[in-house]
Amino acid sequence: MNFKKTAIIAAVAGAAVAISSAAFAGGMPKKTAWTAYGTTSSGYAQAVAIGNMMKKHYGTNMRVIPGKNDISRMAPLRDNKAGYCACGVAAYFGQEGVFIFADKKWGPQPIRLLMTNIGSFGLSLATAKDAGVKTMADMKGKRVSWVQGAPALNWNVGAQLAFAGLTWDDVQKVKVSGFGASFDAIINGQSDAAFSSTVSPSPKKLAASPRGLHWVPVPHDDAAGWKRMSAAAPVYGKVKAKIGSEIDKKNPPHLSNYPYPILVANESWDAGEVYAIVKAMVEHYDDYKSAAKGALGWKLDNQNMQWAMPYHAGAIKFFKEAGKWDAAAQKHQDMLVGRQAVIKKAWDALAGKDSMSKDELKAAWKPARVAALKAAGLDPIFK
Repeated sequence: MNFKKTAIIAAVAGAAVAISSAAFAGGMPKKTAWTAYGTTSSGYAQAVAIGNMMKKHYGTNMRVIPGKNDISRMAPLRDNKAGYCACGVAAYFGQEGVFIFADKKWGPQPIRLLMTNIGSFGLSLATAKDAGVKTMADMKGKRVSWVQGAPALNWNVGAQLAFAGLTWDDVQKVKVSGFGASFDAIINGQSDAAFSSTVSPSPKKLAASPRGLHWVPVPHDDAAGWKRMSAAAPVYGKVKAKIGSEIDKKNPPHLSNYPYPILVANESWDAGEVYAIVKAMVEHYDDYKSAAKGALGWKLDNQNMQWAMPYHAGAIKFFKEAGKWDAAAQKHQDMLVGRQAVIKKAWDALAGKDSMSKDELKAAWKPARVAALKAAGLDPIFK
């Protein structure tokens, strides 16, 4: 039997059992724990605002656990010490079993979406104005900050470069120690570009420097460019950025972004409770939409039913009732659930991983993961 079909059928059947057993009877919890970014982040503030809404309407007590990095945000979810994570793009990396998740303590994670916040900020390459970069093709030969110990940031740079058919091999790699240092290197004349959100303080610092700030556009009508970038990073969507440093609100630049926060739970989490939380977030959106910076992006019409991660069974039930779930969404869902099954099977079959060092495990896992996905007719993405 075809391996791809087998994996997908098995995964979908498992999801059906989970839905049946939960019977959507969980309802709103009396208490719940969510992880989020640090206490000064917009993601933390949004989680608190949503918790206040739940307390007001349902008497639910929410504990928001701040995490300074991806590990501290995701570990409570893995260990069932928190039911939900208002995460960043690391949730997607967890599904794929890459970067920090290519580790014996982790492996690919059975993560499911509830909702995502799609805002009006942009994610792009920030360049010095005097570098003369007008289009992504102009990045060829330029100096670009490469952040040591931050594979996700460097992956995003590669995806942006892919828009113009470029790779890291087409630019000069400037190694820096951290995100802040990636912009200090531009200001100091050592680099020409770095990846960032338009609302980060670092680009604002560059804008105030003698070199100035320019965001490299990814024109939304460039179908070929978007196809290349989406193949490199399926998490991206189009946005006309309206907030951030050097952003002209009257003529917003064509940039990309991905959701933040991304509200996720494990596949095994009670479907009834998930359904109730999604329903509450939609029906009482007005209660929290202006209570925290950036919370407007949670609205129902912003939800992308064919994004890069599968939805939780409880969320799907609500979206069906709301008329937002169709055959195309279900087909995409089945593919993604099958994808997770393929990756997990390859991980479980990786011989000797428990006795490998971290470097040995990463070296062995990368080709095994790629081979399994290719054999199932799926794009490995992380090659």
